[in-house]
Amino acid sequence: MTAEIAPPVAPATFRNRHVLVVLSFLLLVAAPVAASAWYLWTRAADQYASTVAFSVRQEKLSSAIEVLGGITDLSGTSASDADILYEFIQSQALVAQVDQRLNLRKIWSQTKGDPVFAFDPSGTIEDLQSHWKRKLRIAYDTTTGLIELQVLAFTPEDATAIAQAVLADSTAMINKLSEAAREDAIRHARAELDLAVTRLKAARAKLTRFRNQNQLVNPEADLQTQTGLLATLQSQLAESLIELDLLYGTTRENDPRIAQVRRRIDVIEDRITDERAKLGLGEGENGQAFATLVGEYETLVVDREFAEQSYTAALAAYDAAQAEARRQSRYLAAHILPTMAERAEYPQRWMLMITGTLFLFLSWATLVLIGYALRDRR
Repeated sequence: MTAEIAPPVAPATFRNRHVLVVLSFLLLVAAPVAASAWYLWTRAADQYASTVAFSVRQEKLSSAIEVLGGITDLSGTSASDADILYEFIQSQALVAQVDQRLNLRKIWSQTKGDPVFAFDPSGTIEDLQSHWKRKLRIAYDTTTGLIELQVLAFTPEDATAIAQAVLADSTAMINKLSEAAREDAIRHARAELDLAVTRLKAARAKLTRFRNQNQLVNPEADLQTQTGLLATLQSQLAESLIELDLLYGTTRENDPRIAQVRRRIDVIEDRITDERAKLGLGEGENGQAFATLVGEYETLVVDREFAEQSYTAALAAYDAAQAEARRQSRYLAAHILPTMAERAEYPQRWMLMITGTLFLFLSWATLVLIGYALRDRR
């Protein structure tokens, strides 16, 4: 049996689709890469970088009154201050401040023939803010709160000046936050102190008015005196009763000494009744009972002592707030001051070329594969 021999494969030829692939490569990859290389090496202006790095720090020392009185720090943590500062550096307010001080429009538009990396001086503040984000590269570590900035400009002096302006305005913003926190603490402590003073004055005024109305400085001392007087009268009454019993056993009924002792007993009993009425131990019409007066007095004294304790605590809190205000609780600590560049590091031409070429080639290859896949499905 003779085996069949397959016909030979026809030689490959250059077809129209191959021409389209080559043309698409030249149009989508080679031409843009060549144009980018021409622009980067002939038109793009050199840019200098200035680096500055800082973080927000909070004072941890305690004042003398806090150590003695056990009062905790008035300020909180500064974890969110770095977040606020990070947003502030990218805000339009900071862009406007720095532009007013240094004229960013002129600094970033002084190069000629570079519309990609230069700024159009006729642009709005929104355009300037967008260009600001291109010229400022921010690295923010949320765990440590460290912020590092890299500022780009067409001269090293301008880059350093912008970095110094950002550092100065950031320091001013942190100082404003710290000042606002201190003012709030002092204002709250002052209000509490004023309320405590008013309460203490009212308590003392009520106590003084009570003393004037009742003609008593200390009812408790008068109560002790009245109690001692009542005990003396009861002792004298007991002695008189014993004397009367002795007279009954030794003399006649009409003895004048018996009548005299009886009158003495009656007088002592009346006096005891009056004194007991004053003390609130019985019925009487000789003014307010001492027990009631003492109760009112003790209530007023308790109110005064509470007002004094509140005043002492409020005064200590106010002194602590003032001590906190006298020191800078928050501050911006720069561990890298604005640097002065000696050579231009931007634009990174080779990095841009390699990245752009790789992106264009992958995009072109993907389109070619898609085209061949659609052709094979027919």
